[in-house]
Amino acid sequence: MRILVRTSQWAIWARRIGSFAIPLAVIPVFMHRSGAIASSAFEVTEAVAVGFALLAFILSVGAFARIWTTGDRGWGRAVTGLLLSLVCLAPVGYGAVEAIKYPLVGDISTDLANPPPLISSVVAAPVSAADLQKTAIAFPNVKTRRYPLGATRAYDLVSKLIDDRGWEVKLRRQPLSPYDSGQINALATTLLGWRDEVSIRIDGDSQGVSVAMRAVALSQVHEPGVEGRRIEEFLTALDAKVTILMRDEPVGAAGDTDNETSAGDRPVVPAPARPPKK
Repeated sequence: MRILVRTSQWAIWARRIGSFAIPLAVIPVFMHRSGAIASSAFEVTEAVAVGFALLAFILSVGAFARIWTTGDRGWGRAVTGLLLSLVCLAPVGYGAVEAIKYPLVGDISTDLANPPPLISSVVAAPVSAADLQKTAIAFPNVKTRRYPLGATRAYDLVSKLIDDRGWEVKLRRQPLSPYDSGQINALATTLLGWRDEVSIRIDGDSQGVSVAMRAVALSQVHEPGVEGRRIEEFLTALDAKVTILMRDEPVGAAGDTDNETSAGDRPVVPAPARPPKK
């Protein structure tokens, strides 16, 4: 007498739907990062993928209960469906944790009174006083920098850091003298493909230079905290570059080469007179 042991249909469908959710969640990320699809289409696709991942998770849990009580086969399929669903749901869980940790503010600037201007058509939403306070607590290093440099030297350092990060520069306005102002606007892409506009303003004066920075999410849906972390990381790297410059060029670092006294204009110090030979 043969005893038929069937495979749980819950386990079969858990693996099938989980296998479908993975490419549905991953492929649009690459398309979004490359600009092949718009952010609105990407958000809809990811919402559908999360829905399938939730269904696979529920089916896999149901399969475990079914197999335990009936003795059906399908443990491997149920485990596979569970793992695939968790892979799809992991970014959602991470985003939820980040949303609790950081304020949901998509416009962060080191200069609240006069933020660096944008060139995109995004309309910056007003930020409440409570959110401003949360942002200041979450990102204590988001502050305008002052350096004992000329504007042209600071501009070169900022421009080099932007190029190193591969940001898409949309505007470059280089200061013409150490006391002039300059600006760089660029687009930075987040891990999932959303884009931020980064605006950096360099203002030179007789005391040195100030560097103000702003990061704004270009879509309503964005990764929580990414703008503040971007500003902190960039300004920390700029601090390090200025420190190295001041260490290697302690004499000329306070101003640009065009602000320093040239060799022909320096005062000539007379050599001490030699006593006459006897």
